[in-house]
Amino acid sequence: MKNNKKVIVGISGGVDSSVSALLLKEAGFQVKGIFMKNWTNTAPNIECTSEADFKDAEKVCDQLDIPLHQANFSGEYWEKVFESFLSDHNKGLTPNPDILCNKEIKFRAFLDYCIDSGADYIATGHYVRTENMEEKSLLFRGRDSQKDQSYFLHQVTGEDLSKALFPLGELTKTQVRKIAEDNNLITSNKKDSVGICFIGKNKYNDFISNFLGKDPGNILDESGLVLGSHNGLMYFTLGQRQGLGLGGIRGKEQDSWYVAHKDIESKELTVVQSNSHDLLYSEGCYVEDVHWINPIEENNFECDVQIRYKSNPIKSRIQKINGGYKIIFSIPQLAVTPGQSAVIYTGNQCLGGSVIRERISQDFYNWATKRGYNYKTYE
Repeated sequence: MKNNKKVIVGISGGVDSSVSALLLKEAGFQVKGIFMKNWTNTAPNIECTSEADFKDAEKVCDQLDIPLHQANFSGEYWEKVFESFLSDHNKGLTPNPDILCNKEIKFRAFLDYCIDSGADYIATGHYVRTENMEEKSLLFRGRDSQKDQSYFLHQVTGEDLSKALFPLGELTKTQVRKIAEDNNLITSNKKDSVGICFIGKNKYNDFISNFLGKDPGNILDESGLVLGSHNGLMYFTLGQRQGLGLGGIRGKEQDSWYVAHKDIESKELTVVQSNSHDLLYSEGCYVEDVHWINPIEENNFECDVQIRYKSNPIKSRIQKINGGYKIIFSIPQLAVTPGQSAVIYTGNQCLGGSVIRERISQDFYNWATKRGYNYKTYE
């Protein structure tokens, strides 16, 4: 059955976008593909998969008999996503640029480009579901709980979601692979991309060191004893265990070391032993002003909060305060990390979310006061 609606699919060269395009064509939509070039490789000794991915995208679109064009958003990506990513690292934060990419590139630059080109909708291979309500959409978790990507779309507006189609929302990854195999798509067995999009197969710290350089300081235990040195706080995140360069230390137990605090002023990195240490846990967090996918009137209510991708949602209470919100967890959480996002749900519906400003931890406050470290509360 022919459909007069025009849809432009973001074709990445992977199996998810390939199957999305196939399903939309089978549903009768007039389908075109756009390969988004979001990154220009400027770092030495860094492997970029963009060219190989574009070739796979071309092969898939040839198989599906749909046109494919390339659109270059690398300028917008550098300005709106990557510069913010570097700036946050220099502030001691741990950013998630894929969230900003969805907000500023896929559901802003790409969406505007496609609508201006005459499309009725855009489509992507995200594992999420939507429910349309007049000129806005509600966002829900994908049916496949292991692949759900609503966490990454919490900064998109309901109005923009109403212009998007997500053909994989009701499917599992296994089903998507099976559809690709049954239709002999060349991407059917292609490995999923993992990690941050512009880093690709490269090691995280090796990649960002090309842009951030070194800013060395000392590694200390919780009492202030110097254990070693580091090349920059931007290369560490709260709760991190690997890559600390600390072997056996005389007078210390052989338990693993974990990052407990990054002090920007002194450049000191504090580590503790055991992932059950009190300094690694928080009762809640302060977040910036929440982006609500659709406006809500409540400013003090119970909800589920997810503080990192793949983590379990936490029963919480969120309350509006000056300049943002306070979130209190029902159970203390490990490694609540400034710069990451706290995403708010009620059941399977994603309401929105915000960037974590600071953890709420009385044990941390007491320890920081004794050590002479500054910390912020927002009440």
